[in-house]
Amino acid sequence: MSGAEFAIVAVTITLAAGLQSSIGFGLGLFAAPVIALVDPTLLPGAVVILGTSVALMVAVRERASIDFRGAGWAMVGRVPGTAVGAALVATLPTRGLSLALAASVLAGVGLSIAGWRPEPRRRAVVAAGLASGVMGTATAIGGPPMALVWQGSSGPRMRGTMSAYFIAGSVFSLVALLAVGALEARTVTIAVALLPALVLGFVLSRLVRPWLDANRLRTAALAVSAAGAVLVVVAG
Repeated sequence: MSGAEFAIVAVTITLAAGLQSSIGFGLGLFAAPVIALVDPTLLPGAVVILGTSVALMVAVRERASIDFRGAGWAMVGRVPGTAVGAALVATLPTRGLSLALAASVLAGVGLSIAGWRPEPRRRAVVAAGLASGVMGTATAIGGPPMALVWQGSSGPRMRGTMSAYFIAGSVFSLVALLAVGALEARTVTIAVALLPALVLGFVLSRLVRPWLDANRLRTAALAVSAAGAVLVVVAG
């Protein structure tokens, strides 16, 4: 990777980290397409490492507002969802699977705009975790289902709870990558080199967070979720 390419990725990571630190998700959605263009060999390892790092920072910052029970129930759904996602990837045409998953997210966004606001109760959170596991495994974008179910939460609660969920989910992903030999030393080295850019984005998010009241946070979450669904369609 040349110096110019590294600079492009670093700026992208700063913006992506600022996004995730502000609304609770979005680093992979924002950064993965750019990294794929610059150096696809860094995927998915670098995004998983950086996503875990920013989620940890946000979780520490918002620790007083984390719904640990909710994050735990989301993981109950995430584990089988990951297995289902892997099975679907192995058996279904990639384009058809991407379109189906994107359509489900866009339908959820549409219903939310129309006034549907699911209560983050046990069944809904487990179902969102299941959908997140399927979508995250099949497309590497697993945040939208969780954002839809937690869209009515306060900013600190949404950011903290989603971060706790992502930390746990990322551990599974890192273990899986290591198990299949898909996490190279070079990927880890570059991810570590990008940590200052990540921290900068996290720090700069303090300029955005005060502006995000409940309505603006919900609007941002729905907009990013819709963008993720569109990206799945385009990438697929």
